[in-house]
Amino acid sequence: MFLRLPAVPQPWRYWLLLGSYGLFLLLGTAVFVGVEAPQEAGLREALRGARAGFVRQHQSCLSEPGLERLLERVLDADSYGISALGNVSDDENWDFSSALFFAASVLTTTGYGHTVPLSDGGKVFCIFYTLLGLPATLLLATCLLQRLMGLLSHRPVQYLHTHWGISSGHAALGHAAAMGLGVLGLFILLPALCFWALENGWTFLESVYFCFISLSTIGLGDYVPGRGSPSSLRHLYKISITCYLLLGLLAMLLALETIYELREVHSLVRFFAPPRAPASPSSEDDDQMEILSRDQLGLATVCGATPSGSQADSEADGRVAPHDGPSG
Repeated sequence: MFLRLPAVPQPWRYWLLLGSYGLFLLLGTAVFVGVEAPQEAGLREALRGARAGFVRQHQSCLSEPGLERLLERVLDADSYGISALGNVSDDENWDFSSALFFAASVLTTTGYGHTVPLSDGGKVFCIFYTLLGLPATLLLATCLLQRLMGLLSHRPVQYLHTHWGISSGHAALGHAAAMGLGVLGLFILLPALCFWALENGWTFLESVYFCFISLSTIGLGDYVPGRGSPSSLRHLYKISITCYLLLGLLAMLLALETIYELREVHSLVRFFAPPRAPASPSSEDDDQMEILSRDQLGLATVCGATPSGSQADSEADGRVAPHDGPSG
């Protein structure tokens, strides 16, 4: 069953898409302002009160300009991932496990922002390392997705269609829903339970929030795991988190690619896509042959085999090559 969309003239579809996205952006803006602005105002007021009380309590031995300079140094160090708190002051940002976590967050474009290069040489190296690393990461992710799509997406749908008699559209829709729920459970909810148990002060909602923000490569950096963890397990913990982020990102991309291949999604994309230029009479046969070849290639990809050129030509012409029996 294809997705039925209202009949809208083609010139108006772009304006409909643009207007809908603009309204969606304004809706998010209004919600964030209404929810977060009162919290920010309360936090600012509490901070001003705490600062004024601290100055009054220690005015005999601490001047207000001296406190300002101290706070500026603390905030400047915190922006580079160095905390002034005593319980986390021993955490290093550039040991092996922390540097590996930083490199993975850069190459996956997550970029938490809690750790940044301090030296000019490190900043220059980060630029060139990213210029080479991002295309390599995209290439690796594309190759892995192509292999995993055939194994974990196309074959299960074909199996449901062939052995269970389910239509290909319903099988693809059910498989996409199952894969989405599987990614949600295995790579968001289950890791969130682990972070909830291991990270001091994190609620379950905050753990779920961190997993989703990380796997969607948003990486706001307001929650970063591994801070304040025991030094004996901190390296192993950060390496494990790095592996989780890489595998979780691949699983997220696999689920999104599976959803994108649904007929309903293709119908929605075609609805907003520009109209195709009318084909000339001389090229109609070539267009039909190209469409048929793409259909055969898609079916062969699902079945796990690629038809040869002679087989594709014979099938396109509606002819089946006779099978030669054994000689003699």
